[in-house]
Amino acid sequence: MSEAGNLGPENLETGKAGAYRVLARKYRPSNFSELIGQEPMVRTLTNAFATGRIAQAWMLTGVRGVGKTTTARILARALNYKTPTVDQPSVDLAIPGEHCQAIMEGRHVDVIEMDAASHTGIDDIRDIIDRVRYAPVSARYKVYIIDEVHMLSTQAFNGLLKTLEEPPPHVKFIFATTEIRKVPITVLSRCQRFDLRRIDAGALVAHLSSIAAKEGVSVDDEALAMIARAAEGSARDSLSILDQAIAHGSGAVSADAVRAMLGLADRARIIDLFEHVMKGDVAAALAEFRAQYDTGADPAAVLTDLAEFNHLVTRLRFVPAAADDPSLSEDERRRGAEFAATLSVRVLSRTWQMLLKGIPEVQSSNRPVSAGEMVLIRLAHAADLPTLDEALKSLEGAGPVPNGARSNGAPAGSGNGGGASAIAQARMPSSNGGAQTMRLVEAQPAPAAFVAAPEPVGETPVVPVKSLADIVTLADANRDMAFKVLLKRCVRPVRIEPGRLDVALTDDAPKMLLNDLTSKLRAWTGRNWLVSLSKEQGGQTLAELETTKRENAFSDAKSDPTVAAILARFPGAKIIDVRIPDVPEVEETEADLPVEPAADDDEI
Repeated sequence: MSEAGNLGPENLETGKAGAYRVLARKYRPSNFSELIGQEPMVRTLTNAFATGRIAQAWMLTGVRGVGKTTTARILARALNYKTPTVDQPSVDLAIPGEHCQAIMEGRHVDVIEMDAASHTGIDDIRDIIDRVRYAPVSARYKVYIIDEVHMLSTQAFNGLLKTLEEPPPHVKFIFATTEIRKVPITVLSRCQRFDLRRIDAGALVAHLSSIAAKEGVSVDDEALAMIARAAEGSARDSLSILDQAIAHGSGAVSADAVRAMLGLADRARIIDLFEHVMKGDVAAALAEFRAQYDTGADPAAVLTDLAEFNHLVTRLRFVPAAADDPSLSEDERRRGAEFAATLSVRVLSRTWQMLLKGIPEVQSSNRPVSAGEMVLIRLAHAADLPTLDEALKSLEGAGPVPNGARSNGAPAGSGNGGGASAIAQARMPSSNGGAQTMRLVEAQPAPAAFVAAPEPVGETPVVPVKSLADIVTLADANRDMAFKVLLKRCVRPVRIEPGRLDVALTDDAPKMLLNDLTSKLRAWTGRNWLVSLSKEQGGQTLAELETTKRENAFSDAKSDPTVAAILARFPGAKIIDVRIPDVPEVEETEADLPVEPAADDDEI
């Protein structure tokens, strides 16, 4: 007889026939003290067992791999704990009890585990309801563990309600789910709910390190940090990745091996890419991105890591203690803190939004590398642009900017080191954290040929405005299409004079329209304006004038004999548009040119 045949069922997995077990099963917790990251739940259960306030049903919820099923088995073991000296429910499971091993291996006759994903119907629940009437065979409680309980049908949930509310004293229910929102509230109200939290990256690193030591495997600290990050708070996923990494590295786990195995980008190179983008260096950013792709990094993964580092920099700006996270590398701590001190929140927020939009584009593209490069080009281009708030402040601050001035208000020939120096200072963050743009550039003196002398104060050109149409023209020239639409739709002209504008507003006009109109007129015309709301009704809005003009054009077209004849000749025909060509005015230089009249001019 083979050696495996002499083993009992409880030892079959450790026999030579099945000597290897994956780490996630080999190091599965068997008592509450071995659970990591779930201290609040353990404390609650400890107090409940100590005072005898044991619930009839529990609902365990959390993401995959945090220990829901394992916790359910440990709880079933605690309910049925029995030793020669202890015969009552207990959370102190240091000494294996009479039923412990069979329960933890999922083969105890009184602990019934059911996967709701494959037993979703009312018939499966009826079977449970029929069997709960019978007492347990050998244990203290008959425990039903239903995994992925949200998969049950509505009829199954309804059939379970009465039994769940008033179960026999010898029956306990333990439910586990990853989709707590899909569980009916009527079921939740009959259970004690425990939300199992994602395991902290630091706790995962420590856990993986201890397991690697037990296995006699050498693992780099950076590799452990990468595995913990990739697991996203799941102990099972982290152990699965570690298992794969050990096999990949033939017993030794290095950061490069884990990076290659998972298709990750080098974190240090991600930081280099971030720096190139923040400097607006498109060529360097594209070269770094292509180099990472050539070494096996997925384009979407690179951008995702870039977004994660952007988030880290933003977080470090407000929570410097976040640098103590053990899952971070030394480069991430040091350089992340440097970026946090030099980049404004507005810039980081803009980068985050652009990356969130770009990552799905790369994932759905059939040319992900090209799509990723275009995202980086947009980011680097945005590095040269001020934020919207900064642009508005520069317009509202001192009116139009003279030729020799820059965005920080310093003239090109001031003591700040010339025009280019002023640009660099305007784009670097100030001491209070308000960076002007995304660029990180050194101030360089500009060539004298490009520095224009500042214009004398008071000689700023003033743009004449004589009508509401002139303001619309200014909005169009300044590419402010949204404001142009509001002007045409919501403003009724009452009186307009140089520097003064009285208007009436339609009922749907925005509350800040007059304030916006005042600031934009000052910025666009080079003078201060007094814009006031008049009690008079005012004239028609430009949109109403255009509508009236269009209606008149349709009416005139219908009255035209030729058009009327065409409509009569073709039943069902209708006028859908009337276009009146603009006749250009004859300039003075063309006044003397001979113009031949059309052949039919004398007959019209």
